[in-house]
Amino acid sequence: MKNIRTLLLTITLASGSGWLSLANAAELLPEVPTGAQALSLQGEALYAAEPSADTRANLESAQASYEADPNTADNIIWYGRRIAYAGDYRHAIEIFSEGAEKFPEDPRFFRHRGHRYISIREFDRAIADFERAVQLMQNLPVQVEPDGLPNSQNIPLTSTQGNVWYHLGLAYYLKQDWPRALAAFRNGYNLGGNDDNLVSTGHWIYMILRRMGDDAQAATALNEITTEMNIIENMSYHELCLLYKGEMAIEDMMAANGDDPSNAAVAYGIANYFYYSGERQRSDELLQRIVYDSSWSSFGYIAAETDLANEQR
Repeated sequence: MKNIRTLLLTITLASGSGWLSLANAAELLPEVPTGAQALSLQGEALYAAEPSADTRANLESAQASYEADPNTADNIIWYGRRIAYAGDYRHAIEIFSEGAEKFPEDPRFFRHRGHRYISIREFDRAIADFERAVQLMQNLPVQVEPDGLPNSQNIPLTSTQGNVWYHLGLAYYLKQDWPRALAAFRNGYNLGGNDDNLVSTGHWIYMILRRMGDDAQAATALNEITTEMNIIENMSYHELCLLYKGEMAIEDMMAANGDDPSNAAVAYGIANYFYYSGERQRSDELLQRIVYDSSWSSFGYIAAETDLANEQR
């Protein structure tokens, strides 16, 4: 990650463009070891992987647009997003903070900054940002959110509003505030729009209701999930929902995914399936494998961390 930080600093200092300084922004974030992005919930330093050549190229392009006009909201957003895709979440937070200062009524900056607060385990700050975004997006038309990492059909499937509710629900889930997490995910679910949204939000709604001990409501939450859905990118969530409904065998799920926790979303869902089925030891073993083998910024990894830290789950 040292090379990306050097790249960003070199480009920014050379341009002389104005943005929130690293020194000022650093005062807002918890201290971490040099070069680290965050501390895990177990206190271990987390470092970003080296970004790919394509990621670097996209970052440099976004940087150039930002340098040309640092007072355009879209330029700030894309610069922050590309920095985050390169793994420098703390710097991305600084850029989104700059955007929030320049455009305090634009919910997108709070949506994206909140997402990266989740990445660095600052859940309370994430919730505050998403709650602010909820206030700002009231009475606004639903706005399709362009994909930073397009799917195979290059069809954006989410909206700003949907992402705010989804990530707010996730932040509350990670705090194990089940009622608020449920309310947020249901707001996102009710936006509808496509089958991918239904399976991604339906998956979390089911798990929350199971955590709350409401197995009957959990079952009905998946009534709209079928094998014939038109899923473009959330195949893993679709399969998990079918597993929860009993329409996919755990043996088939494990054969396809269970021995590879690198897909943290699938592995986390399977771990929860074991937990709900009374196989706590098997669940914990898989959670441990997730935090050993997976990408530390993925939602499945962070959720696994949270569960392992909570002995009373």
